[in-house]
Amino acid sequence: MISYEDFEKVDILVGKIIDIADFPEARKPAYKLTIDFGPEIGIKRSSVQAVGAHTKDELLNSLVCCVVNFPPKKVGPFVSEVLTLGFKHAAGDGWVLIAPKNTSVNLGSKLS
Repeated sequence: MISYEDFEKVDILVGKIIDIADFPEARKPAYKLTIDFGPEIGIKRSSVQAVGAHTKDELLNSLVCCVVNFPPKKVGPFVSEVLTLGFKHAAGDGWVLIAPKNTSVNLGSKLS
């Protein structure tokens, strides 16, 4: 079990997907996302296995929740700077990304 103080150490912020590309070099079907977290954090990149659960058109300009204070992770030739959060798709095809239901939140807002 973790403490509330442990949870507070994880920076889960909302960002907007401003660019999305296929990631054919990935072992599992994935997209490369460019995400805007607002002026304080700026632009970050993430690899996400959301193929099958989301289309590129559906994701572009949508909001997502990401952990921004993990170290970068090399995924093949790509460096993923943030962890985009999601739940396993019921059909087993990719991850359903987490997003605020109400889109009237500021980019970079922290989950609490």
